[in-house]
Amino acid sequence: METLQKTALALTIIGAVNWGLIGVFNFDLVAALFGGRDVVLSRIIYSLIGLAGIVNIGLLFVDENDRK
Repeated sequence: METLQKTALALTIIGAVNWGLIGVFNFDLVAALFGGRDVVLSRIIYSLIGLAGIVNIGLLFVDENDRK
């Protein structure tokens, strides 16, 4: 489960950076890299990032002392 959590966290960070770029510069990095917002690959990336956010909700309920 640790690998899944780390992968999900990395995807969530990528999503956060993308949203930051959209907010500050009106630049969608995912769309730029994969050919636009409506391209299937971009939609898959957006979906994976969304699922990663859902997976990371579990981090809110883990006690820091229990992870060690």
